[in-house]
Amino acid sequence: MLFTVIMIKKRIYLYGSLAVFVLLIGVFFPSKAKEETFSETVKISLRDIGNKLLLTNEDSTSLVLPIKEISQLKYRLSFDEKLFLEPSHVVSIVEESFQKSTLPDNYRVIVSHCEDKEVAYSYAMSEKLESTIISCSGRVLPRSCYIIDFRFIGNTTSVLNKRNVLLILFLFTFVIVVFDFLLNRRKEDKLLEERSKKLNLGSFQFYPEQNKLVKAAVEVSLSKKECELLTIFVANPNQIIKRDELTKKVWEDNGVFVGRSLDTYISKLRKKLKDDESIKLTNIHGVGYKLEINR
Repeated sequence: MLFTVIMIKKRIYLYGSLAVFVLLIGVFFPSKAKEETFSETVKISLRDIGNKLLLTNEDSTSLVLPIKEISQLKYRLSFDEKLFLEPSHVVSIVEESFQKSTLPDNYRVIVSHCEDKEVAYSYAMSEKLESTIISCSGRVLPRSCYIIDFRFIGNTTSVLNKRNVLLILFLFTFVIVVFDFLLNRRKEDKLLEERSKKLNLGSFQFYPEQNKLVKAAVEVSLSKKECELLTIFVANPNQIIKRDELTKKVWEDNGVFVGRSLDTYISKLRKKLKDDESIKLTNIHGVGYKLEINR
């Protein structure tokens, strides 16, 4: 159970770190490809707007001139013939087209005369209703040559991230989760199998990985040192294990051996194994100890 909890915590930390990493990449390092995609989407949408404005003039033959990218986030729509513009139509057509293309909600539209560049009409749209400014919606602009400039408020990074970063984040994390699952499933199964392994010791079942002995329904807990000693004895039944070998494997390799620690732990093990008369921890005077198992 503890092992499973630790693995879950590690995975939460791993996936959380990956999510933050991907988010930061998406916010601070937008790709050029994303910027180009945004620009292409805007140009397609503006051409659609131009076509619909001509159709409101019952003009199906005039051309929408090539869309110009004036500067970052600023684009120009123009026509090869004169037309009249009704502001309410401009507002509704632009809004509908932008929504269909999932373009940002924050933008300004400026309608100017071709000759003198004087502003004939303008308005500002915002996702915040209080910041939206639309005026003169009922006044029709007379037939003339117009250019319409569109400026998106913000930057391509925020625009693109707002639409795409959550999807990218989800997909990236999903791939990592699947990869991690496939990579670690065998390893976890192996570890769990090892933890569930038991060694038969007389009438006891010995679980080295869980530091315990079990007899019938009674469970006997072992300290780490007791478990290490018993593991050595079980691996070498009915064989004399020298004192030096025991102290070296259990104490000296992990720290300093002090006094009669070995004898103390052997005594504790004898008490925990006393319920099975077929098992004895015998002291071989001057040499070491032997785990005697009478089968």
